[in-house]
Amino acid sequence: MIIGVPKEIKDKEYRVALTPAGVDVLTKAGHKVIIEKGAGIGSGLSDEEYIKAGAEIVVTAQEVFKRADMIVKVKEPLPQEYPLLRKDQILFTFLHLAPVPELTQALMKSGVIAIAYETVELPDGSLPILKPMSEVAGKIAVQVGAHYLMKAYGGKGVLLGGVPGAERGRVVIIGGGVVGTNAAKIAIGLGAKVTMINREIERLRYIDDIFDSKIETLASNPYNIEKAVLEADLVIGAILIKGAKTPHLVTRHMISKMKKGSVIVDVSVDQGGCVETIKPTSHSDPIYEVDGVIHYGVTNMPGAVPRTSTFALTNAALPYVVKLANLGIKALKQDQGLAKGVNVFKGQITYKSVADAAGMDFAPLERLL
Repeated sequence: MIIGVPKEIKDKEYRVALTPAGVDVLTKAGHKVIIEKGAGIGSGLSDEEYIKAGAEIVVTAQEVFKRADMIVKVKEPLPQEYPLLRKDQILFTFLHLAPVPELTQALMKSGVIAIAYETVELPDGSLPILKPMSEVAGKIAVQVGAHYLMKAYGGKGVLLGGVPGAERGRVVIIGGGVVGTNAAKIAIGLGAKVTMINREIERLRYIDDIFDSKIETLASNPYNIEKAVLEADLVIGAILIKGAKTPHLVTRHMISKMKKGSVIVDVSVDQGGCVETIKPTSHSDPIYEVDGVIHYGVTNMPGAVPRTSTFALTNAALPYVVKLANLGIKALKQDQGLAKGVNVFKGQITYKSVADAAGMDFAPLERLL
């Protein structure tokens, strides 16, 4: 199979979908890898390293898309890439389709087999390719929040860790999954007062245990969320419902009553966000204010630390890339977890949450295969 890796074009997205080590594995398995010139530069990976690993370097993304049987990316295709997709081509990348119906329609029109990193599952229901990026995003969320809490950047001037004789900052994390847990690690490490809100009490028991009761835990309900948010200096949105649009748990009304200069970092913005007033932003223009509250809605947060993120992503995705390269769509019959990653298959939506969000028909993948 010919595997193509284009250079990412999303704003300040410096990750790349394969490392030279990944290229080496694929070429030694008998496959051909073509990579767009300069695709790895942002992650500190030179074209020469890729060539040494067995890749062919090509000048344009158009050539990558034209020749490849499978396109491996990091982020979803942007409108200028839609015309490059072609029928029966495998597209393997993060997609986050629920809040972006126009991308869903473009994928359907192209006839590709679109497999989303974020819905590939293990037998226990965990998400092996999304997990490392969630770890990165959770840790970055606290760093970003601490930055924008500084008065020079529009915040209220609070140091999360405080100092003797001055109150520490309050961090509220909504969601106790991978993002929330990693955010809590950093917030606690900085010395902040940390509250985590989650709907599953058993998960809260686990969180309380692993953090040795250094964190306050609250059951998720509108009353608790509002009370915590109004006391917070930094709110981190960390909700995930697999493949589905995220419900708004922090309402516009709550925002209007928050302290001026507080900061919201909604990591779930990829899936629509759990904060009613959040909207997608970019690394070039990351924040805006609503009622004096700073909102950070960057949709590719791990792209800010591409060296770390690229290696973590390749570690997680490469086994699936190899399986698809070796078997093609037969891999979807052999690996049910990989099959759950298929969101669009040759013009039909095969992930129910995506179909529901788009208001379109759902077609079970097993029927199409």
